[in-house]
Amino acid sequence: MNNRLAKFDELVPSTLPFVEGKLEGHKERKNYSIVGPGVAEDSKQFVKIAMPHSFNLGAVSAMPKNGSGLHSHTTAEVFIIYSGKWRFYWGAEGTDETILSAGDIISMPTNMFRGFENAGDEEGLIFVVLGGDDPGIITWVPSVLEKAKLTGMALLNDNSLIDLSKNEIPKDKSLLDPISSDEINKFDNYKLNELEKFICRFSNRVNYENKIDDNFHLTQVLGNNFQDKNFNPIINQNTGFNLSILKSKTGKIENLKFSKPSILFSQEGNWKIKIDDFELNLNSKDTISIPLNSKVSIEINEEEEGLLNCVTQI
Repeated sequence: MNNRLAKFDELVPSTLPFVEGKLEGHKERKNYSIVGPGVAEDSKQFVKIAMPHSFNLGAVSAMPKNGSGLHSHTTAEVFIIYSGKWRFYWGAEGTDETILSAGDIISMPTNMFRGFENAGDEEGLIFVVLGGDDPGIITWVPSVLEKAKLTGMALLNDNSLIDLSKNEIPKDKSLLDPISSDEINKFDNYKLNELEKFICRFSNRVNYENKIDDNFHLTQVLGNNFQDKNFNPIINQNTGFNLSILKSKTGKIENLKFSKPSILFSQEGNWKIKIDDFELNLNSKDTISIPLNSKVSIEINEEEEGLLNCVTQI
């Protein structure tokens, strides 16, 4: 079971995960690959749970005024704010933005440029769920690649990362050309009021809670299924996975069974998880991958309400 358990304190982050990693505003950042490799351009990125799940889970911590440059994905990208305040901005020029705080969730549509920055006064942490076993490559706005090249960092035409200050371009490869203006115009843009339907704000989540037990409430953020029961999601978007959140102070639910690839990761609280005969404690930021069709129980005994995230394949 150890190959399915990711204790956050034991993870090895990449400090240069992407091409813009040496730029001011991006270099004081750590990237974690928890389930699957994600989209990190660092070929040496440590991956804790490598087995395919049809989705990826990662995390990003950053110091104030640091984060990611404008980029786009071909699959879903869902951000769960664990701590701090974060500025999310989007569009080819990054002119539209919103501030999200702990407990907030944003599911960015595909085919749009987005970036994020720690807008708080302390180091912040976000978890990120990406759709698909292979989320594909990142497409950067040209200005990011141009600025990164001045620091020696570049992408090759196979999208591998190279430090030009230390390595020469292999003879069978070339530098990746930035996308053209015509290609940029093919990407979508949204105004804040249009993007709001992809945002789940923590302050509003209580209005969507479902009581599933005397001591447990469930919020369905994405998808409409948890344990073969249907719930109305807050965000109506096809990401390829369900995102459900369990909330409780004290209590236990038993006889759960996950027939599709699933993970549990704690946002708040110390959760006792039993999978068949195996027991473990899942502290805040820890993740467990559930073997298919196992008998699962979840228990908590805390003074404050705990939050347990669950992602399952649709």
